[in-house]
Amino acid sequence: MSIAEFTLTRRHTTDRRSHVRWVLSYALRYWWLVVIMFIGAVGNAALSAYVPVLTGDAFNAMLKLPPETKVLLPLALLMGGSQVLRGVLQLGRNFGAEFLAQRVERDVRDELYVSLLGKSMTFHNLQPVGDTMARATNDVREVNYMFSPGVNLVVGSLIFLLMPLFFAPHYHWSLLLAPVLFTISYFVALRGYLKTLDPITEDVRETFGVMNTHLSEALDGVETLKGAAQEDAEVGRFTTNARVVRNNTVRQGDVEARFVPLLLFFITLAIGLVHAILLFRLGLINTGDVVAYFGLLLLLDFPTWTSIWAYSQISSGLAGARRILELINRENDLDQNALGYAQSMRGEIEFRLVTFAYPSSPSSPSPTGRGQGEGNEPVLQNISFKVKPGQTVAIVGQTGTGKTSLMKLVNRTYDTTSGSILVDGVDVRDWNLASLRSQISIIEQDVFLFSRSVAENIAFGKPDATRLQVEAAAKSAQVEDFIQEFEKGYETVIGERGVTLSGGQRQRLAIARAFLTDPRILILDDSTSAIDSATEDKIQRAIAAAARGRTTLIITHRLSQIRWADLIVVLRKGRIAAIGNHEELMRTSEAYSRIFRE
Repeated sequence: MSIAEFTLTRRHTTDRRSHVRWVLSYALRYWWLVVIMFIGAVGNAALSAYVPVLTGDAFNAMLKLPPETKVLLPLALLMGGSQVLRGVLQLGRNFGAEFLAQRVERDVRDELYVSLLGKSMTFHNLQPVGDTMARATNDVREVNYMFSPGVNLVVGSLIFLLMPLFFAPHYHWSLLLAPVLFTISYFVALRGYLKTLDPITEDVRETFGVMNTHLSEALDGVETLKGAAQEDAEVGRFTTNARVVRNNTVRQGDVEARFVPLLLFFITLAIGLVHAILLFRLGLINTGDVVAYFGLLLLLDFPTWTSIWAYSQISSGLAGARRILELINRENDLDQNALGYAQSMRGEIEFRLVTFAYPSSPSSPSPTGRGQGEGNEPVLQNISFKVKPGQTVAIVGQTGTGKTSLMKLVNRTYDTTSGSILVDGVDVRDWNLASLRSQISIIEQDVFLFSRSVAENIAFGKPDATRLQVEAAAKSAQVEDFIQEFEKGYETVIGERGVTLSGGQRQRLAIARAFLTDPRILILDDSTSAIDSATEDKIQRAIAAAARGRTTLIITHRLSQIRWADLIVVLRKGRIAAIGNHEELMRTSEAYSRIFRE
């Protein structure tokens, strides 16, 4: 079981050693559906084979002198009754396979979703969203199709393949020759077919993921795209990606069209019929036996035709399962530490020789999170300072000095490359991750809001909050005025990512969200940058009120916010250039005073 930031207690575990084992561990969880499918497949094939047997008996009865017409009605009733029963068994086979497919798809989606929530920001920053969505939607659906119709038809067709082998010796032992030769050549051809098909289906899945990634990026950045008048260029890129997907799909269709067992089937029919006629001429079998035997050979039609695309569906499903499992098994760099420290937080923070570098690939983080990003250029180097509970600390510096990176280490959005960060004297890696993050609230410059009501967005970190608590937080963040302007007030549903609101409105809603959770540590990452000057004074008073009694870290360029900080940390090129209060630093720090001159 891989480590994760977030896990749910699951009643069942899966075997993640390979994608085939993983899928089987899901299927065997519903063994009773597998049994229903298998019984239905055997019964369906056996009763299908019973029809040519009864047809042969009818021919023999009619060729006698005089014809035994009295046996025709019982044979007809027996044939009709057997096919009614066959229909019931076929329904059971299809029901078992479809129910199994839907259950497995549901469980795979559940495991993938929980796994994605448990991945660190390192993973999500490096993994393309479009590719993730392709795996979470299209690839998961391919796993469903692998079972129904894929496995359903393959199991049914394999049972059909056995019927001529089982019934042919009833007429003459040598009649096994044609179906045995067909079965052997069928599996030899099938092995080569799948060996050629597997990499192609893998390419189809991979190129679909690439196409989806570029589509996601284009839609996410549509404002930038339109602003630069690059619609034609993006259409060209999408067309190129779609063409690659089409070409791989055509390659798959070409392989399917060259499926050799189709030719083998018709050769088998010819060999089998000639063989039966020779036995008939030698007097070893009668006319009814020839008819019945040829009817049995016709049963090979089902496994031949269905295998053209049923095995292709299984190959696509396994390719999809491989991609999904690769995402689930992607090495993670953070552990939720469920048994870690989980006490009420006072808010003391200490940085001890902290160095941090972003990892270059999804697979680079170490399992412990303590060697993350090794070999990359550090964005922070040897950072050391201490914040007392209740203090307000301003982190200042030019763009690219590592201010935001420093803040993201406090709640373990990322882990340090070396050194340690202590909260209340306890290394953040030794805290229970949920307890640590629930007592730290971060308001970022790029605020994310959900396509939900205003009230739900404010109460996102505390979903059990009452309406009075939500309204109180809104008043503290100075957002109630514009909320009341909406026709539905707090029940107004805002657009995706809050696009229907101004930048200042989004940030004020985020501040209200932070007020409601009552954190012990409040981090403001340039959170008032989009607020107009008329609103700034109200926001400053709200932030000052929120900072009372809790540790507050502020990343800002506004002198009005920096002045009232208890401690100011100046970063330059990832290192601490100066530390102290405003008056001291204006006198002693060239790096600090340069910020305001520029």
